[in-house]
This record gives sequence, C-alpha cells and structure tokens, in this order.
Amino acid sequence: MMTKKLLGLTTGLALVLSAPLASAQSLAEIEAAAKAEGMLSTIALPHDWCGYGDVIAGFKAKYPEITVNELNPDAGSADEIEAIKANKDNKGPQAPDVIDVGLAFGPQAKAEGLTQPYKVATWDEIPDAIKDPEGHWYADYYGVMSFLVNTDIVENVPQDWADLLKPEYAGMVALAGDPRASNQAILGVQAAGLSTGAAPGEAAGKAGLEFFKALNDAGNFVPVIGKAGTLAQGTTPIVIMWDYNALAARDTLAGNPPVEVVVPKSGVLAGVYVQAISAYAPQPNAAKLWMEYLYSDEGQLGWLKGYCHPARFNAMAAAGKLPADLMEALPPAEAYEAAYFPTLEEVDANKAAVVGGWDAVVGANVQ
Repeated sequence: MMTKKLLGLTTGLALVLSAPLASAQSLAEIEAAAKAEGMLSTIALPHDWCGYGDVIAGFKAKYPEITVNELNPDAGSADEIEAIKANKDNKGPQAPDVIDVGLAFGPQAKAEGLTQPYKVATWDEIPDAIKDPEGHWYADYYGVMSFLVNTDIVENVPQDWADLLKPEYAGMVALAGDPRASNQAILGVQAAGLSTGAAPGEAAGKAGLEFFKALNDAGNFVPVIGKAGTLAQGTTPIVIMWDYNALAARDTLAGNPPVEVVVPKSGVLAGVYVQAISAYAPQPNAAKLWMEYLYSDEGQLGWLKGYCHPARFNAMAAAGKLPADLMEALPPAEAYEAAYFPTLEEVDANKAAVVGGWDAVVGANVQ
C-alpha cells in the first residue's frame, strides 16, 4: 500500500521531465574538494527528526575530515530561507550550505535565486513529480500528520480531528510549530481543514483556520510549540505532528510518560520535504557530497530507520533493498491508505491562506 501511495504522488502532482545528470565533477573529485573545504553547515535538523541524528553520525563516520556545523536545529522552513538571505555575503559558519524544507518552500527558494542546481547520482530514482527538473530542489522523505498523546493525562485518546473540539481536551492541544513559519504546522492546519470536507488547497487552509479558531475559542488550543518535552511535562498533552516525529518521540520517552501515536481517521495528509543547496554555500562541494550521501542507499535507509518514507522508496522496494525489520517498525500500511498527497499548487495555496490568515482568524501567538 505504501508503495502505491508514493506512486500516487507522482500522478497527483504535475509531472515534469527529468534531465540527465548535470554534474561535471566525478564523485571522487567532489570528495576531494569537500575534504579540502573541511566543513558542512546544516540548519534545522533536530536529531529526533526523521532519524537525522544517526544520518548525521553516519556522514561524519564516512567523512571524518569534514566537520558538520549544525545551525539552529529547531528552526522552521521559513527560517531556513531567511538564513540564506541573511548570509548572502557571509562565508563564515553562520551561512547554511544546505536546507531541508517543506515542499512549498523549495520552489520559493528557487524563484528567489537562493538555490543552485545539483543532481545526485540516484536522480532518476526520485519521482519526477517531486523534484525540480533543473535540480534546484528534490524530495527527500514524506510522512503523514498524526496525534502524539500523553496517555497519563489524556484518558480518552482522540481518534479524529473532530474529537479535539470536545470539552474534555481543554488546554491540551498544540501544534508542533508556529503556523506562520513552520511547514509542519502549516500542513497541520490543512489536514484539519481536509477533515471537514474542504477541498485541498486554499479552501482547506481556510477551513483549517476556522477549525483552529473554534479550538482556540473553546480553550482547547495551547499556543505553545509542542514537542516531546512539553508533552511529557503536561503543557501540551496532545501534539499534532508528523508520524515520524511522533514515533521518534515515543521512542525517546520510552514509556515515561506512556504515549500513543494516532493517525486520524479523516484528514490524513501526507507531507513531502525537499533538499536544496544554497546558491551562496560557503562549502558547495561539501554540500554536494552531503546530498550524495543522503540519496545513497545508506542515507535513504537512515531516514527509513527514523520512520520516514524516503524519496527512493519505490525503486529500493523493487530492488529488494528495504529490510523487513525497518518496514515492520512503521505504522500498519492501512494507516496510509487514505493519505492524500497535495499537489504543489495546493500546498502553495494552503500556505498562503494559513500564513496570511492565522493572526486575523485564530489570533493565537504560537511560540
């Protein structure tokens, strides 16, 4: 089922044609140049997000000559774009070489001249619909929106979006980001809108804003960025976040407190994240080497270990490269059957509606 869902993504988005590999450098030349640069600056990569802690450790082990400089791990997609803009003329350690952002932010960064093209060796195995034909951005992984619930505090675990409006969840529900800047939160709002029957895109975004207005008016919404720590403390007993983040938090908490991860019955929204190299990268070769690592079998399996579906999922499944134990650790395939993959146009329209309307409609200052 999960293979079909990713295949569905390639037909659900506008298809584009991929061009042949556009790198004049060999991998050996890139490796040598990257080692000479000696550093890679990443941004917004929490270690418990999609298995990034182990992915970064794997890159360090393979290339010990390269220091990984991790900037602002808890930043949102909009923050990453701003970091490139703010450091255009800065070749120091505060300038990110690479970004990992929500689908809508990839084309935005390209349109603003903030990215440079590069196609990894496994380019052809990344579905055409989720990569820029010129190589400015390309999908890395996806997951679905879910609820992470502290069952020490929440007696009746909500099973769907409408449940969150019940009085018993007063002061309990939070988003895992600021919906004016965080891709995860922006799409959390769209998922809520989809659950009401609204059409994907602007309509779902506006319906989602109305949902969160009702949630806020009822006193159920907590204007705090939810994470494992706030959930454990009881500040945000129910957090709306990607399933892979929720599953990682479950592992981190290790039963203290006990939690449950729920994929809602309706409004099951799939979200794609993409990689890009900064047009102003101080270490462009290290950036290319990082991309090669991420899209190698080793890098893709690193994301799968972090409960994410990697971009090369279909090709690796067909080649028998997906270990059974990693597949069994994911939620049941049935949980993904109703997942909807929004088109890039729908993602953009929803983002505009949510970012532009949150303050006026909901009026909750999430921080």
